[in-house]
Amino acid sequence: MHADPPAQGVNFARRITLYQHAAALILLGSALVRTGEVGEGTRQLVEGLGVWNQLGARIYLPHGICLLAESHLVGGRTAEGLECVAQALAIAADTGEYWSVARLHQLRAQLLLQMHGCEHESAEAHLHTAIGTARAQGARGLELCAATSLARLWRDQGKHTKAHDLLAPVYGWFTEGFDTPDLKEAKALLEQLKA
Repeated sequence: MHADPPAQGVNFARRITLYQHAAALILLGSALVRTGEVGEGTRQLVEGLGVWNQLGARIYLPHGICLLAESHLVGGRTAEGLECVAQALAIAADTGEYWSVARLHQLRAQLLLQMHGCEHESAEAHLHTAIGTARAQGARGLELCAATSLARLWRDQGKHTKAHDLLAPVYGWFTEGFDTPDLKEAKALLEQLKA
């Protein structure tokens, strides 16, 4: 005859299962957004973050909210995206979990440009913060993304040389992965800036 597991063990196992379920919904939602299913992806993200919040989890929460902000950017829901960025930055400051901060500043810049179109100074400031944060963390991929965004902004303002001089050395750090979307985008922009 087997003894029943203690209730505490059952509760722990149930919580772990719920964490896994929430994480799966968040990742699935992000993947759906990236493949063009923005509505369904956003729904999955919101559901996953809801479960995460019900569990009282704070770890990885800034990153999950960052993914939701990305979905709002793609879906053109800029006000909601800016709210997500502000929330995620506040949680990161509270918990000390800073690994999404560079991406959050880049998203804030992109959302400001999408919402207002004329928020160039504010967007530029956030992109500089994103680049500096990524550089300080040694997160070269995040630095490339932020530098590409700032170089694109400067290109649109007619500052081609300045944009090229920013992006070229960041792109030059990479020795592999040239078939990834971020490096392809940076290379295409550099080619435009040379022309």
